[in-house]
Amino acid sequence: MRRLLPAVLAAVAAITAGLAAPAAAHVVPATTIELDVHEKDITATLTLPSADLGTASGITLVEGQMDAATAAAVADYLTAHVAVTGAAGAWQVVVADVAASDTEQWGTGVFPAVTATATLTPPDASDLRDFTLAYDAIIHRVITADIYVTLHSDWAAGETDSARDLGTITVDTVTGTIPTLHIDLDDGSPWQGFVGMVTLGISHIAEGTDHQLFLLTLLLPAPLLAIRGRWRGVAPPRRAVRRITAITIAFTAGHSLTLALGALGLPVPQQPVEALIAVSILVAALHAIRPLFPGREPIVAGAFGLVHGMAFSTTLAALDLSGWPLVLSLLGFNIGIELMQLFVVLLVLPPLVVLARTRGYAPLRVTAAVVTGLAAVGWLVDRLGMTNPLGTAADSIGAASPWLVAALWIACAAVLARRGARRDAAAPPAPADLPETSRVGSGG
Repeated sequence: MRRLLPAVLAAVAAITAGLAAPAAAHVVPATTIELDVHEKDITATLTLPSADLGTASGITLVEGQMDAATAAAVADYLTAHVAVTGAAGAWQVVVADVAASDTEQWGTGVFPAVTATATLTPPDASDLRDFTLAYDAIIHRVITADIYVTLHSDWAAGETDSARDLGTITVDTVTGTIPTLHIDLDDGSPWQGFVGMVTLGISHIAEGTDHQLFLLTLLLPAPLLAIRGRWRGVAPPRRAVRRITAITIAFTAGHSLTLALGALGLPVPQQPVEALIAVSILVAALHAIRPLFPGREPIVAGAFGLVHGMAFSTTLAALDLSGWPLVLSLLGFNIGIELMQLFVVLLVLPPLVVLARTRGYAPLRVTAAVVTGLAAVGWLVDRLGMTNPLGTAADSIGAASPWLVAALWIACAAVLARRGARRDAAAPPAPADLPETSRVGSGG
């Protein structure tokens, strides 16, 4: 019995491990419908588990493949199982862009999926924000399936990258029916849309490490003077401030122009633009090490601003706006970008001007420029299609930026404190209080 017990325990452990491993890797796929609300229609992006879709529709699906005939069959099937109605009557539903993909949801694992878009158009645009969705694809056969409906973007409500839950479609276990989902979006307003775009502009710069690095690296030598091909002298504070202001305004003018053109429909080749942004950062880094275009920084900032503006414009173009919403979006997005740029400049300008007058600024400037240049090379190689460790590491710089700014201010405070101590030490001593003299009276 004693010999048998270890074997039994080992067998139980092996069985338990075998059962636990699949449970830990268990994937629970579900259908998701993400809504993007536009001026006159709504785009619904559908993601459906391939296995459940094949079971419910009878369509033979090959993992990772989607030929034209299969895509057409899936589009017809989805069109027959999606219906939208509002106060003005039934909406038009057009399904397109059917494709095969691999999807991961909520960290449960990757599964084969089919994606598609459905354009939902009401007979009256004023009916756009209150409607009823009837959807029973897959769930009419696979009754355990779930359909999660979320809002991705809604300009009039000021939501541009949301994940707001609008509801879940499941089988009613009592009646066995599939209830419709009533969706009532708030009324929305141009003001909400404008504020949402200001917020989007702020977050775009706050999260856009590459845009921040270009501007900040170009500002690194701004407090300095170029003498005989090197950064040697220190510019007077007013001159440094004027130079930094000119650089910032030129960058703003450049990106504002191409932002507007791109949002109005100018084609933007995304990969070349992203690669050119990396080139702009590399040029700024080299200039921070040794002057390449001293005195012409605003011209360079404006020229590369045109490139950065094209990248900004893809965000607005994706919202598919026109008319006054587009005008308000351009204005709001630009204001958001400028507010965040101004905040960043005001945050780093004082310590840069102070530290530029110390011996430690040269190694600080060169080190920062070298790190930025390496990040730019990593991004450039990555954006040309070759993943590399430098590019991966560069993506994490943004998370460290608050600590870097804090270090700048700490160093600035230390320099100012040291200067104050030196002034106190060099000041002449205050006259000491003289002892009170005693009066000597004459005898009489």
